[in-house]
Amino acid sequence: MEKEAGSSKLNIAIIHPDLGIGGAERLIVDAAIELASHGHNVHIFTAHHDKTRCFEETLAGTFLVTVYGAFLPRHIFYRFHALCAYLRCIFVALCVLFMWPSFDVVLADQLLHALQSFSQVVFYCHFPDLLLAQHTTFLRRIYRKPIDFIEEMTSGMADMILVNSKFTASTFANTFKHLHSRGIRPAVLYPAVNVDQFDEPHSNKLNFLSINRFERKKNIDLAISAFAMLHTLEGVVFQNHNLDDAFLTIAGGYDKRLKENVEYLEELKSLADREGISHRVNFITSCSTAERNALLSQCLCVIYTPKDEHFGIVPLEAMAAHKPVIACNSGGPVETIKDGETGFLCDPTPRQFSLAMAKLVQDPQMAERMGKEARRHVIRSFSTQMFGQRLDQYLFDVARPKRD
Repeated sequence: MEKEAGSSKLNIAIIHPDLGIGGAERLIVDAAIELASHGHNVHIFTAHHDKTRCFEETLAGTFLVTVYGAFLPRHIFYRFHALCAYLRCIFVALCVLFMWPSFDVVLADQLLHALQSFSQVVFYCHFPDLLLAQHTTFLRRIYRKPIDFIEEMTSGMADMILVNSKFTASTFANTFKHLHSRGIRPAVLYPAVNVDQFDEPHSNKLNFLSINRFERKKNIDLAISAFAMLHTLEGVVFQNHNLDDAFLTIAGGYDKRLKENVEYLEELKSLADREGISHRVNFITSCSTAERNALLSQCLCVIYTPKDEHFGIVPLEAMAAHKPVIACNSGGPVETIKDGETGFLCDPTPRQFSLAMAKLVQDPQMAERMGKEARRHVIRSFSTQMFGQRLDQYLFDVARPKRD
């Protein structure tokens, strides 16, 4: 169904629990920017927005950002994270419901059950929450049972469900079998990247770059182990290259409020020390967009280490910046990286990653060719303009019954 010509603008609320720095937050910000560019009134509601640790676009005034419930805890003695997240989202939703005029459509990407009081809801599912949670003990399984049930029940109440990849769509169907049996099928809407923010690369030094939040599930230790193994690869000769000049930069979102971020950073530093490469590994926490873009322009390639990542915005950003990507052969990267053309898809082992890294060290011209093709690939398939047009149409279709 195509959008009606000359249709009026929509009043759109976007509800997201924590407007920090990460792939989910990047999508929310891009959605707000694109919807505003289509003439809609866009308002983001959140429980946390640290103006010193956020995407710069949230401060530009293109859309409104309102915080409710910043006083609510993120955890109780480092436990009950899910319960606290639900309470924060419920609080935000209730504030929007009772303190603001009705919106034509509400876009939410987490904790949908808090939003069922709204008439028109689009749910963007990054990944089923129940699969992200641990169910390792009897008490934890009891704790998660009602939460998981509510997640499936209320997901089916959304007017439309969107997911970030075919991988997530398949996982959604296999996880929520009751919804699948009812014929509820999510539509795939790939996240996107603004290619205009990236300039031509300034250099192709022997610098490898990893960008991820400092969380254990991001498997960043794989990048350190693979980088350390470069020196010991059997049968690989690096002509005209001195690997002592090679560096690995590990950058990403870091929140000192989160115990895991603090602990994992120390674990990674200890690993680099044990591998004997601590003097050639740089750690950068919570770099700005400009700093990230500068790092991308100066690296040889990007090492992306999460296994079974739901989508992964970093590979798109890297390719938009003319850089090839080495990633795990699973999850979202399989749908975004063209193996052998815009990067390499590898088994998640240090040896396989280091072999791919060695290919680019041995042949910098290959890295340059891959980078150019990567840029073209992102422009063709993952531009923010394409993302915005599709999202605009989805929201308009959902809001239509209310406006008719």
